[in-house]
Amino acid sequence: MRPTLRFFAAVKPGRFLEPGNPTGLTGLFNHPAPRSTLLFLYGSTLDKLKAIPEQSVYRQSTEALTKRRMHIIESIKPEGYEEWAKKAAEKLAKHPEAFQPGGNYKLQKAGGQSFVTKEDNPYEDEEFTSLEGPRSAEEKAAETKMIKRGRRVDYSDTVKWEPEPPLDASQISDVENQIGAGLIEEVIQVAEGELKLLDTMINAKVWEELEEKPLQGQWDYFARDQHTPGTQGPPNK
Repeated sequence: MRPTLRFFAAVKPGRFLEPGNPTGLTGLFNHPAPRSTLLFLYGSTLDKLKAIPEQSVYRQSTEALTKRRMHIIESIKPEGYEEWAKKAAEKLAKHPEAFQPGGNYKLQKAGGQSFVTKEDNPYEDEEFTSLEGPRSAEEKAAETKMIKRGRRVDYSDTVKWEPEPPLDASQISDVENQIGAGLIEEVIQVAEGELKLLDTMINAKVWEELEEKPLQGQWDYFARDQHTPGTQGPPNK
């Protein structure tokens, strides 16, 4: 039903979903790069899960779900993906300096894969104010150095980075049907929440024994073969 809402919301349905257009759900808009975003989130989740012992039930269940969904996303590739991936690998190898900290391309690794985003703003968030009045050569040099410290090196003329080709509408619908958890934008929100939750679970060390042990029989009423208080009839045996 929800994938259908997306097409009702589109003014001119086409082969590709227009990024930023309504999905049919209030406040949720078509994501510009759902495939690469999910692969990055799932890869980051699997990397973080390694900090939790393998015998942890939380790690086992989260790992299984994440790997299943990651496999679905990896199995569906956009048209022209192989050619794009080859060119992208060549650019990474030929111009590694463009993807180092301080450049306008940001390289991140997750799940054994590389992801590149472009930083359009050549300056950091810090603002610099020019001093008023006459200044000595030393003062001017110090100010110039301070300003340049906040400037990114622009490699746009050297490296023409192209984003991953987009999935078409039918491929996105296929992903949504296989995962079965709503629109792909909703799946992204869940993946983001799971990644944030991991920090809390790791900090709380949820795999460790409770400091205060439960009393004997404290949680017995959760068992299906136990008699529920307040109901009629003997307990099941």
